[in-house]
Amino acid sequence: MNIMYLVGVLLAAFFTVFGIVATISGGTVTIAMENLENFFDFSSILITICGTIAVVIACYPKLAKSFPKHFAILLRAKAFDPTTYVEQLIELAQIARKNGLLALEEKANTQPDPFFKQAIMLIVDANDPDRVRSILENDIEQTSARHQEVVAMYERGSNAAPAFGMIGTLIGLINMLKNLSGSDLSSLGPDMSVALITTFYGSVLAHVIFNPIAANLTARDEEEILCRQIIVEGIMAIQAGENPKFLRERLLTFVNQKMRDENGEGGKGRRKK
Repeated sequence: MNIMYLVGVLLAAFFTVFGIVATISGGTVTIAMENLENFFDFSSILITICGTIAVVIACYPKLAKSFPKHFAILLRAKAFDPTTYVEQLIELAQIARKNGLLALEEKANTQPDPFFKQAIMLIVDANDPDRVRSILENDIEQTSARHQEVVAMYERGSNAAPAFGMIGTLIGLINMLKNLSGSDLSSLGPDMSVALITTFYGSVLAHVIFNPIAANLTARDEEEILCRQIIVEGIMAIQAGENPKFLRERLLTFVNQKMRDENGEGGKGRRKK
């Protein structure tokens, strides 16, 4: 599970609530839970939260129904580990070098990653190398485009939330000024605070909910695309009959130096202490 995402969101919520209810005076912290009541307004919730969600649905009607799926992906532990794919490709290279490409079909049938399986079967079927690369790279491009559309949906929500917060504030100010009486100024402060609550809701919705989701989904996309690029390079090298030792060195150039050291770059098998 993606624990750090949950920790970050919960800490943001905690510090926000703590800032609302806590008062420090003379080194003493006083907690006033009744302050939370000042930050609840049903009309503001309808305008900001419901309005933002409605705009997201209107802009991305086909994707909006996949909210639960996106959240599940968000909470999932890291599913794409580049070094794991490198090791699998080295194993395939050794099998192909010893027994030929046809021997890889059995490995393909046990491969849970559909893209990896497709890549293996393309070279097992003796397709032209340029054709294989074209098919796989096009698959990567289309996958990334679909992922970016999902990210764009949450970025749209992040942009819409503060806008609806401002709309709610304007509505509150207009109503306040319309009802303002020269003989009764006591309601001016409370009415102003209610008007500003929608701006508060919009900022929280944008920066605590939508922005972290978009950032985490972008990171997931980058992880998957990197692993797919490693698969393409590895598969093409296997088809060309490249030495597994040199293939390892080439594929490890896709990962950062720490991962290279941990996995023994160049087949040295040494771990960084």
